[in-house]
Amino acid sequence: MQLTVARIGRAHGLRGEVALDTRTDNPEARLVVGSAIDTEPAEAGPLTIERVRLHQGRWLVTFAGVSDRSAAERMRGITLVVEADASDEEDAWYPHELVGLRVELEDGTVVGEVLGLEHLPAHDLLVIRETDGARTLVPFVHAIVPVVDVPGGRVVLDPPGGLLARDAENLEVAEPTPGSGTDGTDDDGADDDGTPDAGADDRADGTND
Repeated sequence: MQLTVARIGRAHGLRGEVALDTRTDNPEARLVVGSAIDTEPAEAGPLTIERVRLHQGRWLVTFAGVSDRSAAERMRGITLVVEADASDEEDAWYPHELVGLRVELEDGTVVGEVLGLEHLPAHDLLVIRETDGARTLVPFVHAIVPVVDVPGGRVVLDPPGGLLARDAENLEVAEPTPGSGTDGTDDDGADDDGTPDAGADDRADGTND
């Protein structure tokens, strides 16, 4: 199965370098100088990595035959893919390993199944179809998804009240704190909706790789 390593973003500079939106926790192993990487669409590749570097937290790559900004811009949106069967990274899973898993609460109550995984800058989201057909997005972080048992065919949720459609009437809303406005916003105007801050504890590698 072809899984995504990265998606090519905007051109960087004038000499054909591009920024990558990576989908792997181990880019050093995937983005190796001299390696040829398949693409989606397939006719855009394979692309051979000529240079690679990390700049301000972002991976920048130059591909063989791409020597100016115009050529680099034409590559924007191309996906870099590899063949892989299962993730060998600890506490990380490929989307195809998660699709179809049974979704349970900690008491064993079945709430649905996993439809897929969506990638956001802060953290990944499990896409779940609940037993009543509702489609729900669940932050894929340890505090909310404490168990991922691929061999057992299940994931276990410990959701805050109201996260699941079946539990909407129990939606948890954070109480205003001292120094906050009565409308639930902080003094700086930022929303305080009680959403768990889980960006530092992602469960998936986000690779699709």
